[in-house]
Amino acid sequence: MKAVAAVLREPRGALALEDVELEGPREGEVLVRIAGVGICHTDLGACDGHVPLPLPVVLGHEGAGVVEAVGDGVRALQPGDHVVLSFDSCGACQTCRDGHPAYCREFTALNSTGRRRDGSATMRQGDAPVHGSFLGQSSFATHALASARNAVRVDDDLPIELLGPLGCSLQTGAGAVLRVLAPAAGSTLAVFGCGPVGMAAVMAARAVGCRTIVAVDPSPLRRELAFELGATVALDPDGAVREIRSLVPGGVDCSVETVGTGDVVDAALRVLSSPGRCATLGFRGARNRIEIDQGHLLFGRTITGVIEGDVDPQTFIGDLLALHRAGLFAFERLITTYPFAEIDRAIADARTGATLKPVLVMP
Repeated sequence: MKAVAAVLREPRGALALEDVELEGPREGEVLVRIAGVGICHTDLGACDGHVPLPLPVVLGHEGAGVVEAVGDGVRALQPGDHVVLSFDSCGACQTCRDGHPAYCREFTALNSTGRRRDGSATMRQGDAPVHGSFLGQSSFATHALASARNAVRVDDDLPIELLGPLGCSLQTGAGAVLRVLAPAAGSTLAVFGCGPVGMAAVMAARAVGCRTIVAVDPSPLRRELAFELGATVALDPDGAVREIRSLVPGGVDCSVETVGTGDVVDAALRVLSSPGRCATLGFRGARNRIEIDQGHLLFGRTITGVIEGDVDPQTFIGDLLALHRAGLFAFERLITTYPFAEIDRAIADARTGATLKPVLVMP
């Protein structure tokens, strides 16, 4: 079938809306008409060449829409279902069976090669392939192919065009708190970086009843929003470590860093109690060397890297929507919508921070 997709032809190049031929769904796949798709930091990194993908390629991995067709063997979904798309996983390896599909042994093959596992492309222009399957979807397009594993059915009374970020950035921040750190009610937690991932962590900490939630960000507007969404204290990074140690003598129980630079990771470790736990989420490419003072760790402190919140989207996205219905996860306050045709403006606003979470809405 014909679709319109934002095609990247060279690193750091503009994304051009072009006609492509999209295959019908093969066994285990679903064809989704995209209603809206978020722009994530990982998309920006891929645009800049930090994710090695063959070109031309269609990016986008926070898609949501309506199933139009299903391939052989798909039983859980049918045409007309509203779905949020997330990362793909094999469902068969040991980590998938243990409930950690974000660490699937086939993750790279399924999500970041630009092809299906058998090497085929999902899109073409004439005889030339257009690479897709980015994070199992390539949803910077009017239609996308996904697998039944990474298409999560949601209630059709929800604003489907706004739900895509639940499949990546929001589940990453919230999952790091709710599933990885799992602080008890009354705990103390600090979040460094209040982009969409950090804001999701703040809302999740509020939902589980953390007593003190410190949000750290250089933007006064983001600090104000973090306070409204559940932070009990919002600080500028300059002097934040000293202020947190003064506010919570002995240090916080948990910290989340969403930036990925050495100084921010260091700060997130230095505010921890002994023992204390830090989750590092900031992605700056597959190779991002930082230094850690071993003294931060010797007193029982730990740091763990987290991808996609270490969650199973098939259950966790529903958990987030339940929190939303309860008034505890107001993710829509992070979103600014743009017409699909204005994708370059939306990406520019995401890079400058003018918009917290851009979402492209399809015609």
